[in-house]
Amino acid sequence: MQIWVENDENLESNQNLISRVWTGSSHDVVEVSIDVPSDQDEAISLIGLVPWILVRCSDWTMIPLENLIACSRGTQTRIAAAIDREIEISGAAFALGGGVDAILIPGGLVDDAIKFLGDRWTKEHPPEKTEINPIEGIIVSTESAGVGERVCIDLTRRINEGQGAATGSISGKLCLIHGETISSEYVPSRPFRINAGAIHSYILMADGRTKYMSELEAGDEIAILSSSGDIETAVIGRLKIEMRPLLVVRFEISGEEGQTVIQQAETVRFVSPTGTAVSVTDAKAGDKIMVFTDDRVRHIGIALDGGMVEK
Repeated sequence: MQIWVENDENLESNQNLISRVWTGSSHDVVEVSIDVPSDQDEAISLIGLVPWILVRCSDWTMIPLENLIACSRGTQTRIAAAIDREIEISGAAFALGGGVDAILIPGGLVDDAIKFLGDRWTKEHPPEKTEINPIEGIIVSTESAGVGERVCIDLTRRINEGQGAATGSISGKLCLIHGETISSEYVPSRPFRINAGAIHSYILMADGRTKYMSELEAGDEIAILSSSGDIETAVIGRLKIEMRPLLVVRFEISGEEGQTVIQQAETVRFVSPTGTAVSVTDAKAGDKIMVFTDDRVRHIGIALDGGMVEK
């Protein structure tokens, strides 16, 4: 993490640890004041277009700063935060675990900042991309989860047998839910539909982010996956949200437990490691299903390095 200092003619100590003396403007820095939510949107729109964004908040709040850090990960844009009080140093340094790329402080806070940050907070940039990996999960139990809202996702194109969406209650352990491409004697196939799960669930989007199913809308693009890890994309044309009986299916991966909540219906299917569809009403303890894992945390759907516990 860099330390920037507001232009201070009396600054003498620790000058060798100061990365920049801020004079009010620079060709590589765009300064944005965040006073209202639209100001945050303006700052986010600059990410990927400029080397640095210097953020000033009229009322110091962490959420806009965290959102900007999350959106900037994996891009060439770095975030600097202007702070005025010693107590704000820790907030900027620990925001989303990794902190901002630079803090801009008055000269009088330099010694405090250096003492707090030390050598531990030299900025290390995370890798730009980590693939989401398919892995075998073993079902531990299946039980009733009462009645709740489930989401059917109707796509603007058909998908193939063996394909579906990655959904679940835990962002780092998403089950592959098969599309309704298989007909039965009671129900015709709906090759454009995925009965994806309860409304609280995460779903993997085409851009690698996750969304809650409650946030989805027509025009959104989701990831379409197979047990081999192949990824395609498809656009949502319609959502059907209805009250239905639900099941909670718990599974295990390498000693860790995950779970997903889905409709209790034979047309809802997991995908086995061999690519075959397994109806949730037939699934039992010991069955193997495909789960897409990612050990990063998520903030507004964006994958970040850090630690988090979900159960």
